[in-house]
Amino acid sequence: MATVPAAEAHRAIILFDGVCNFCCASVQFIIARDPQGYFKFASQQSEVGRELLAFANLPATMDTFVLIEDKAIYTRSAAALQVASRLTQPWPLCAVFWLVPVWLRDAAYRLLARNRYRWFGQKDACWVPTPEIRARFLG
Repeated sequence: MATVPAAEAHRAIILFDGVCNFCCASVQFIIARDPQGYFKFASQQSEVGRELLAFANLPATMDTFVLIEDKAIYTRSAAALQVASRLTQPWPLCAVFWLVPVWLRDAAYRLLARNRYRWFGQKDACWVPTPEIRARFLG
């Protein structure tokens, strides 16, 4: 885990693939279960997203969403479990999956990530949030 710039360290930021239908649906799922607005979001294709990926020394085209929280960077299953732990019930119960070996969790995650466009499709352009939730997005 790398550390993030001081200006961003106080936030929990999720970087997601803005053209992936599954990823955009996942962001909407998180927003609906995060009534306090703990998470902020940035598309990996946005300027902010590209800067944060570069800072974290991650490729510009990630096959995973990225969580930057408390000066730490999480990817794949670790990011998903960290996010689930902050959502409304029953999602924090997903913590039981921390008991599954990381190689197995990440193998399942990589299978989904590798096939996400084929199974769920993709958009021609990044998803644009509604005005009501726009404030939750960076950049």
